[in-house]
Amino acid sequence: MKRENGGPGNRLLDWLLRPASRPWQLVSLAVVLGVCVSTSLRENWGSDNAFVVKAAQTLLAGGSPYEDKRFLYLPSAVLMAVPEALLPTAVLRWSLPVAMSGLLGTGWLAALRMFSVPLRSRFAVVGFPVLALAYKPYVNLVLIGNWTAISAAALPVALLLAHRRSWAAAGLVVGLAIACKPMLVPIGLLFVLARQWRGLAVAVLVPLGVSLLGALMMPSPTLFFTKTLPFLLQGQDAYALPWDASPIAVLPRLGVPQPVAVLVAFAGAGAGLWAAWTRWRRTGEEGDAGELRLAETACMVMLTAFLVSRPSFDHYLLVVLPLLLASAVRPGSMPRSPWFWLALTPQVALIPWPSELAHKRRAFKDCATLCGLAILLVRRALGSGRVILGQVTTAGSPPRTEPECAATPAESASRTAF
Repeated sequence: MKRENGGPGNRLLDWLLRPASRPWQLVSLAVVLGVCVSTSLRENWGSDNAFVVKAAQTLLAGGSPYEDKRFLYLPSAVLMAVPEALLPTAVLRWSLPVAMSGLLGTGWLAALRMFSVPLRSRFAVVGFPVLALAYKPYVNLVLIGNWTAISAAALPVALLLAHRRSWAAAGLVVGLAIACKPMLVPIGLLFVLARQWRGLAVAVLVPLGVSLLGALMMPSPTLFFTKTLPFLLQGQDAYALPWDASPIAVLPRLGVPQPVAVLVAFAGAGAGLWAAWTRWRRTGEEGDAGELRLAETACMVMLTAFLVSRPSFDHYLLVVLPLLLASAVRPGSMPRSPWFWLALTPQVALIPWPSELAHKRRAFKDCATLCGLAILLVRRALGSGRVILGQVTTAGSPPRTEPECAATPAESASRTAF
């Protein structure tokens, strides 16, 4: 059951975990900053973030942010966006891409620390700029300034704290992220599985308290329930449809009846929840001190939510991808399988695709990646996994008094211990 030393994969991993030289560090920094500068110079910069900023500006002007049906966040998000609304557009154009990259980098570093990867290693230093250049949704997220980046930073940080037994602090991080954007609401299930009720209470009360404060400061806060929430539950409208990667939206565009698409999506979500519960119950894998179990369960919960959420955009996967990539240092993890990289292929930059899969039809590729990662994680979670064999003597075994019996297994009185 032990990992064999000297294999090609292990030699590559050993090379990646060695310290990166100073030139590599400078090149990596230059690549990330180059992505920020290039996105700042694009004409279509900041389209998503403008809705949040506009909501905060509306509040400062005495209006209700929920008059705009495009503002879909909790009242707490309005308060969080006030500092951004006070900055001029020229400052936001140059500072927001850096902030988005900084948040994504924070998530990457937290994921690495969770798996005890040295932050100065080649894997850490080179991995992040490679993700920025090769993974299209990264550039997309930096371009539009969406607050998904906050969730992408918060989830690895929260899991790192949970792995260190600081569940209350993890709940605080999750709660603050939900106050900005309710993307991490499904992670509450992880607290339930771990029976960490104090952390769950913190994760619930923080966004609730800030939302109540925001609601008291704005006129007509009930519009969130009468206008915004119904708009969300029906999957928004045709504006978001071309980019909606959820199976509920993509399958009807391929000719599948809407009820069948809904059934398929919820069946996949049900399998995902079962897989998350099963993965959490399976412990004692080789080389895992609990971090792989924690990360894979959280990623399974989030992917399950993405399967049925409306809409589900390409950059949502950046919430789970740093954790999955960092887990490559553990035997048996998803990145050790070639199928994992095949699932990411539709999102790789510089790969030419047919014109019918470009622009407004790119949701097909996004859906393929989402479903592929979900299927692979379900398969791993529901698999038997690696087990450690040990000798357990049954109650009917005869007494053994010889000293050498401790090293001699009893063939008829043993079973596999999990």
